[in-house]
Amino acid sequence: MLLLNHHPDYRAILDVADADTLSVEAAREVERFLGHREGHKETPLLSLAALAGEIGVNSVHLKDEGHRLGLGSFKALGGSYAVIRLVLEEATRRLGREVDVSELQTLEVKAVARQMTVSCATDGNHGRSVAQGAQLVGAKCAIFVHSGVSDERIRAIARFGAQIIQVNGNYDDSVVEASRVAAGNGWITVSDTSWPGYERIPGLVMQGYTALVSEALRQLPRAPTHVFVQSGVGGIAAAVAGHLSVLLGRDRPFFTVVDPARAACLFESARAGRALKIDHGQSTVMAMLECYEPSLVAWRILSRAADAFMTVEDEDAISVMRRLAMPRGADPAVVSGESGGVGLAGLLKVASDQPLRDKVGLGRDARILLINTEAATDARRYEEIVGMPPAQVSLTSTLPD
Repeated sequence: MLLLNHHPDYRAILDVADADTLSVEAAREVERFLGHREGHKETPLLSLAALAGEIGVNSVHLKDEGHRLGLGSFKALGGSYAVIRLVLEEATRRLGREVDVSELQTLEVKAVARQMTVSCATDGNHGRSVAQGAQLVGAKCAIFVHSGVSDERIRAIARFGAQIIQVNGNYDDSVVEASRVAAGNGWITVSDTSWPGYERIPGLVMQGYTALVSEALRQLPRAPTHVFVQSGVGGIAAAVAGHLSVLLGRDRPFFTVVDPARAACLFESARAGRALKIDHGQSTVMAMLECYEPSLVAWRILSRAADAFMTVEDEDAISVMRRLAMPRGADPAVVSGESGGVGLAGLLKVASDQPLRDKVGLGRDARILLINTEAATDARRYEEIVGMPPAQVSLTSTLPD
């Protein structure tokens, strides 16, 4: 299913606050912060030339966030960045002077961080990023996980020293519980979703994601004409669409938001013309995208900066995981988790249907940008689906065709 954006705000300029959050200056500051992160390097942009020829477009490029800061996900850019920003702001307030990221490991800043507790709810990846950021600065951390988060993903969070708090229900239930407990304990909620009265910190999380857009635009031979990005609550889609809108204005690429059919809160919001919480039904294999209510900030941006909204089925996501692991032709093999290749699933669905191609203007000259948002963050689950361990896929990707 695919809907063109008919919202009254479509193609309107972003709200001032959102434009500031996703501005060129903010993106540069994110990259400056990353320069102080040990082990930081740009993630690869992969050319899928064989795939492009197969579907009849000029080019397909995949930004592979499975290599980001050792966390295997684009989320490494958001939660930890927000934690660092919050610690530096608190240090600035307490010390009575401007404190820069270059001072993050000083005794003065560490002493401030030790008195802070950050917390969040997570499907897995965002919690790892928040926990990593807390460990990096020396703050305490509590992560709320719902019953659908796998044991492997919980262990990956706990390795950073975070307290794990189990919550019955789904992701949205854990968001409510995390907010309630944090308010009672005086903790700082570092959420990647937003709601009325709580927007600034999720904005910082989204701001962190702009780094992958900056990198991709430097790495691409030419600017893309089309972008397909998967969404849960909408943070990554809104960050990419919003930043491209600020950068390129009317010349921005055609942007399609791709939802799981079983958790299509943004698709249904687009259909209703307003942010909509949907009912929880059968779980989706796309675990990192299983969200039933969009982020308020993300919806506000996407209602203006997205051109289309669509859904894909679980079998589409599974097919793409296998296709990326065992590509045709000379394309590189890519380890992509259950939610990582959903943008590609959307592209393939559109490319196989001429009326859909016409709707989004997907012609032979189209230049596509996709994001592999996660690697195998649950290796056991990945092997069950793909039929080989992620290490084996990584090995084949280094071998000649």
